[in-house]
Amino acid sequence: MLLNEIKPGSLLADNIRLYRIIDFRFPDSLIVPCKVYPPRPEFCLQFFPKDMETAEYPDSRLTIGKKRTIIMGQHSKVIHRYPGREFLCLQIIFQPGGFYRITNIPSEYLANKYMDAEEVFGKNINLITEQLFHAKEYTEMIEIVERFLTDLIRKSKMNKHSVDEISIQMIKEEELYSVDKFLHSAFLSHRQFDRKFKERIGMPPKQFLQLIRFDRAFRMKNRFPHKDWLSIALHCGYHDYQHLTKDYKEFTGHTPVQFFEIDNKAPERALGDVEI
Repeated sequence: MLLNEIKPGSLLADNIRLYRIIDFRFPDSLIVPCKVYPPRPEFCLQFFPKDMETAEYPDSRLTIGKKRTIIMGQHSKVIHRYPGREFLCLQIIFQPGGFYRITNIPSEYLANKYMDAEEVFGKNINLITEQLFHAKEYTEMIEIVERFLTDLIRKSKMNKHSVDEISIQMIKEEELYSVDKFLHSAFLSHRQFDRKFKERIGMPPKQFLQLIRFDRAFRMKNRFPHKDWLSIALHCGYHDYQHLTKDYKEFTGHTPVQFFEIDNKAPERALGDVEI
């Protein structure tokens, strides 16, 4: 069993934030639970070399069948994910704006989309999945995707924009600042800043900051399950518990307490792991 995050090589770090490898083998005696996947500030390409998953949007009941490789755009809502029994997934998490620079596809078109990667990269993407299936160890899997990414980036003609740099800084900041603070360093009007941000990141800057703060609170509770919600709220920059609850309801449809109970039934918890 493995749930691990790995940093990319230095030549790829401008476009790739991290790799996430999830390798779970569920015993036959266990009914594999659904992963209620909360939105998080990330845009990713995911490979499933073994058993695939089914995904469902609970608000619309839209179900996406099993695919070997998927693109998951920037999300602002929960998605239900049903993993296979022998579940191996390699996720490429792009830096904010990274996918746009590589593909020239506006990120707002892929917001809240879970789609077959063939639609963007063609059938050749399945050759990468096949290579991952035959890889003997995790380091070999990383080498395979890094060769693929290096080739993509080499062909890309787009440069970084100030909005890309700002969105990366938003994720790195320990303290959460207002949009106005970041706007000042972009040298853009509010309207230009919002338009460029949606094009390159997939959502408006204010919502992106809101999502970063929510994700920090979600992961802090996982890391410190006995820590009270008010302390978590204040540590993550919320005014109070009700402020935190407002974001939780917007992004998950549940209060913090309710969603923590739901997340306690996640597949990784059944195997003794947790997202932190």
